[in-house]
Amino acid sequence: MRSPIVLVPACTRAIGEHPYYAAQIKYVDAVVLGARCTPLIVPALGDALDLASILDACDGIMLTGSASNVHPSHYGEDVYDPELPQDPGRDATTLPLIREAIKRGIPVIAVCRGFQELNVALGGSLYQAVQEVAGKMDHREDPALPLEAQYAPAHGITLTPGGTLQRILGGATDIAVNSLHGQGVDRLADGIAIEARSDDGLVEAFSVPAAPGFTLAVQWHPEWRLLENPDSMRMFGAFGDACRAFCAKKGAPVP
Repeated sequence: MRSPIVLVPACTRAIGEHPYYAAQIKYVDAVVLGARCTPLIVPALGDALDLASILDACDGIMLTGSASNVHPSHYGEDVYDPELPQDPGRDATTLPLIREAIKRGIPVIAVCRGFQELNVALGGSLYQAVQEVAGKMDHREDPALPLEAQYAPAHGITLTPGGTLQRILGGATDIAVNSLHGQGVDRLADGIAIEARSDDGLVEAFSVPAAPGFTLAVQWHPEWRLLENPDSMRMFGAFGDACRAFCAKKGAPVP
């Protein structure tokens, strides 16, 4: 028996005086506890990373959230706010990784920044400041609040009838989600299907029906307090099942 391997691309972070490749524990734990798979953190090496080798070895990919934003040059825009953090190493790693994974049918689940970079990787664009877009509300968290308050449910979302997410969530029509992002989907990439929207019309979840494998992206943070949230457990459970099916197709016995 072999547990499916899920790649978790790292961010680049300065910790003290030294740079690190890092992934937050809550994302790694979601792979273990929600998907019941084995996480493998991938450094943000960009062109130096042998994509073919790591994709050959994996059965799924989790694209995590991050404080950094996808650089707008990847969707043909200039930086709107230079004070916001960027992570070119992560961009150079995840964007080609996403495109190749989709082609191969490798299951993908994406959260927050991962949701945004999946749209960009496939040809879409982002609002760089959602709160300044007419008709949109402020989706950012209050950093002055404790984490429990920042990650508390902030607003509702409406699920697309008959969509993949609605099926995973047992037919729910709407759910409450947290909200900790300043950017969001503007132009959807071709081939993407909207799975949920917030009350102001912002895309909160999407899938890629044209992809040969499971692909689900959400703008909120389902990994937060995962074991206490049945909806989050269903999402990561569906992802884990897809990873096990992909692994089994390669001839590996899975638990």
